[in-house]
Amino acid sequence: MGLIKAVIFDLDGVIVDTSNYHYLSWKKLCLELDYNLNESGNDFLKGLSREDSLLKIIDLANISLSEEKFKEYLTKKNSYYLDFINNLSQKNILPGVLSFLRYLKKKSIKISLCSSSKNAKFVLEKLDMISLFDIIVDGNDIKMGKPDPEIFLIASKKLVTEPKNCLVFEDAQSGIDAANKAGMTVVGIGNKNKLKNLKYCFPDFLKIPDHLINYFFNEER
Repeated sequence: MGLIKAVIFDLDGVIVDTSNYHYLSWKKLCLELDYNLNESGNDFLKGLSREDSLLKIIDLANISLSEEKFKEYLTKKNSYYLDFINNLSQKNILPGVLSFLRYLKKKSIKISLCSSSKNAKFVLEKLDMISLFDIIVDGNDIKMGKPDPEIFLIASKKLVTEPKNCLVFEDAQSGIDAANKAGMTVVGIGNKNKLKNLKYCFPDFLKIPDHLINYFFNEER
């Protein structure tokens, strides 16, 4: 691992917990498909793009959709989700995130958001956080969703920083796998028993020990 010069954040489950809103949106849509999406089924959708999530649902429900209906349901799901998150504010930011971002700013560390969501900028605006990021790469900028490393490699290029010098915070296995494929250091945020292929994992940013933060950003190590 090289010296960390840039930090890349996922959005859902890392900066703000909107995962339940995604779940409720998909569940509402699935009822229209005569499929009952439960929480275990929803676990398969975490970290996936909207398109890949609907493909997974089609597989789970053992149904088929025309291309026209597929696009129609994607639009519906997004509409449901936007209704749910309309009242997001800074109170929804997860513990320790803002203080950690301020620390990075003081250290002049480059900061990026990498989210498969096409609503990432809208969410950040709701949270009044968009100015804290040097670059934002979202679902509108990529052809391949996580676990493909494309989104992280685009961020690395825009940040003018080698992948080995990038630190990624992810809560979903697909994102962790994508960051590993990109050759970046990954820190998991969430339940370490549910995530694999990573060295570091913490419940939230408040639980990350100071000595590890110093290790990541200490130029003299």
